[in-house]
Amino acid sequence: MIKEEARSRRERLNQMREQQRRRERRAGIIMWGIGGLVVVLLVGVVGFYLVNERAQTSLDSVKSAKYAGGAHSEIRIKYAENPPMGGEHNSVWQRCGVYDAPLNNENAVHSLEHGAVWITYRPDLPKDQVETLKQAASSDYMLLSPYPGLPKPIVLSSWNKQLQLDSADDPRLAKFVAKYKNGPETPELGASCDGPNSTDKTAAENPLPTATPSPVPSAS
Repeated sequence: MIKEEARSRRERLNQMREQQRRRERRAGIIMWGIGGLVVVLLVGVVGFYLVNERAQTSLDSVKSAKYAGGAHSEIRIKYAENPPMGGEHNSVWQRCGVYDAPLNNENAVHSLEHGAVWITYRPDLPKDQVETLKQAASSDYMLLSPYPGLPKPIVLSSWNKQLQLDSADDPRLAKFVAKYKNGPETPELGASCDGPNSTDKTAAENPLPTATPSPVPSAS
């Protein structure tokens, strides 16, 4: 009788120990599962942040062209891009600075040839964003002007490079200026962005002819 009771107690004790081990294994599996889920979530959040940060600051969307410098024309030019980012241009360059009215493409493109970055914006851009652009254009070799008919609210142009933006607060604006102002593709790197052969007149003040005028015949 005593032996039976002892054996029964041992069996119950073993059963209790086995139940305890099973509970501990289940608890361990649950803890490892929760820990793994937390790690996966953290990796996902960090990965999303890095991808999003790169997308917001990357210059991968910069458009490129292959214009050679040095070609001058004194008449209006039809450009492939709007606004242009290179090509034939007027012999007089636009004096770098901030303008409140549209400029002649032909003069502005000559400034790009000298290394300037031209910031253009839609005339209906909110005033606070225009003020932000004015601050961005306050250094040398910078042009700023409104430009009707832009494909995006803001377009940045340098020689053979162009980037479209939706907002003046876009961090790519500063990166574009830092990389492409007086950049490696500048045809006349080091040339002046002001000086006696420049103009500070807007398109309305300095309309360009659409065709080369015929020479006036000399008096017989």
